[in-house]
Amino acid sequence: MERKQQQRINEMIRISPIRVIDADGAQLGVITRDEALEKARSSGLDLVEVAPLEKPPVCRIMDFGKFKYQQKKKQHKGHVHHSKNKEIRLRPKIGDHDFLTKAGHARKWLAERDKVVCSVIFRGRENAHVDEGFKLVAKLTENLADIAKVEQNPSMMGRRIVVIYAPK
Repeated sequence: MERKQQQRINEMIRISPIRVIDADGAQLGVITRDEALEKARSSGLDLVEVAPLEKPPVCRIMDFGKFKYQQKKKQHKGHVHHSKNKEIRLRPKIGDHDFLTKAGHARKWLAERDKVVCSVIFRGRENAHVDEGFKLVAKLTENLADIAKVEQNPSMMGRRIVVIYAPK
């Protein structure tokens, strides 16, 4: 079992003399361990060894509980983005500007590391011109080629063509 290297605080510090830095970051110089402990106690803080390998070792007067809390917070800062599925719906007779607006939304979501589901929906007589829908999907794929890859190829599902884009 691997054991973490613990920081020495207060009485755990055995070496004397030590270089001491106060709570404000100002150097107090090289003083004895007992003197440093006395200064730390008088200000209601702890004496923490921050550089044990230096000659003489460097210690700092600080609130150790607060320091540990901040270290733990930094360690858990690695935020992981959970990707969501966003959807854009298109119709075969969509106007150029409307298409570019929808493509812009898809681009923004892909930049935020989300997946984009694109549906081309057919109603009534539009079902006779499914090829127009596939052309529209090809146009969108070309538009998003620099930022996205096709995760699921375009396929007919009932009255709609569905294609899924994932960020590169």
